[in-house]
Amino acid sequence: MSRKYIVFTGGVLSGLGKGIAAASIGNILSPTYKVIPIKCDGYLNVDPGTMNPIEHGEVFVLDDGGEVDMDFGHYERFLGVTCKFDWNLTMGKVFDRIREKERRGDYLGKTVQMIPHVSNFIRDHFLRVGEETQAEVVLIEIGGTVGDMENELYIEAVKSLSRKVGRENVLFVHLTYVPIPSGVHEQKSKPTQQSVSLLRQKGIEPDIIIARCSEMLSDNIKNKIAVSCNLDKEDILTGLDVDNIYKVPLVFENQGMSKLLLKRLDLSSNTSLLPEWERLIKQRENAEKQITIAIAGKYTQLEDSYASIIEALHHCESLFSVKIKLKWIETSEGSFDLRGIDGVIVPGGFGSRGVEGKINIIKHCRENKVPFLGLCYGLQLAVVEFARNVCCLEGANTTEVDPSCLYPVIDILKEQKNILDKGGTMRLGCYVANLKSNTMVNSLYCSSEALERHRHRYEVNPEYHKILQDHGLIFSGLSPDGTLVEFIELSKEIHPYFVATQAHPELKSSLLNPAPLFKGLIEASLKKR
Repeated sequence: MSRKYIVFTGGVLSGLGKGIAAASIGNILSPTYKVIPIKCDGYLNVDPGTMNPIEHGEVFVLDDGGEVDMDFGHYERFLGVTCKFDWNLTMGKVFDRIREKERRGDYLGKTVQMIPHVSNFIRDHFLRVGEETQAEVVLIEIGGTVGDMENELYIEAVKSLSRKVGRENVLFVHLTYVPIPSGVHEQKSKPTQQSVSLLRQKGIEPDIIIARCSEMLSDNIKNKIAVSCNLDKEDILTGLDVDNIYKVPLVFENQGMSKLLLKRLDLSSNTSLLPEWERLIKQRENAEKQITIAIAGKYTQLEDSYASIIEALHHCESLFSVKIKLKWIETSEGSFDLRGIDGVIVPGGFGSRGVEGKINIIKHCRENKVPFLGLCYGLQLAVVEFARNVCCLEGANTTEVDPSCLYPVIDILKEQKNILDKGGTMRLGCYVANLKSNTMVNSLYCSSEALERHRHRYEVNPEYHKILQDHGLIFSGLSPDGTLVEFIELSKEIHPYFVATQAHPELKSSLLNPAPLFKGLIEASLKKR
């Protein structure tokens, strides 16, 4: 069959959930067809790696070390694919490549212009990714909102793509918003009509409209939108507000999405993973047990900063049929109330703000046998706490916080010391760790190896490996050469669950396969409760 392309655009306002809508449609098709996602972002950063999580949300790290938008987390969890950095375009990355081509002489004798040179470069990138991956369906999500200056070239590129591969092989899906103003209690279609009108002015006719709304669209509103947008009523679907994003494919499918996709793209048949998803969703919803997990971080103003951690916990809710109540602890504040907490996660982060608060919380967990999971910076600070209070290395610290500390138990990687650039220069991507037999981590992974993703510059200082281990800290996972500490834990006889990793296991967690260390934390927290 000819390769198919599904293009997702957004209108009215940002943050409607294009990424989840794209991932959900991909989820419906992925059991039968090879589906590959491409995300197009308008910002001039090459990647989101240097952005503040409070401003942009979580930075998602791929196996190949690419730092990408958090929508790639949805793609991987919904499609069951391992994404590549090449599948993410930013205008910063695009302009970098155009400049390289111009300096190399690829455009010799020509005036390089936004259209056609830049837009054709983007279009050819879509075609190349589809060809190299041998994808049967390519999802193309255009970030931002129609009318934004930042995504104009992407719009031109998908128009050109449609001409190049044939309109019958491109499906345009437009996500809009249908508000219900308070006091009126009536669904309003005008924002959607105006958004589609703007999209059509740019030369794109949508094939399917998904209207985000707090309730199912009425037939009257569907008819209004269909007539004004030159579509059939069946082409207008509700993007229903849900309390669990894994319900979105089910919501779409219940409105006939599969039949619509097969008809519009001339596809033959489709099987589905949705029955298994539905079973797991119901298992979570019918849960009678409840536990409280504290997330002790410094980006708690925006929960998207810890999106993958939240998703990994949702996966465990379905697995264990338990409701997990989250308690957010801003560690840059003074005192903390940990009463009623069944487990604690100290996530990754950078810088000195909130560090002492995290160390105090880790100390509380260790001394009071509260199940604890440290991620990346969480491992480093667990080592600092252990060095200070168990090994009696007063003033022990990480050189990220105190470069001249007396006991630098955490220090910068040797290969990082002379690097001045910030973007893409950390230890990034998937690395193997050898797991020590008969440890908690070994039993959770059911393997002698673990492959997890990393994003850091600092490590446990090898000069302190011996004293830490002599005082009871177990190095349950090391890099293959034995120099880098990847996992630590305390003996089961000392603590029910005190585990930390230099990695980010939350990034590879999924509904069908929850992250092992999160499973261990929730199991221990349930026992505590």
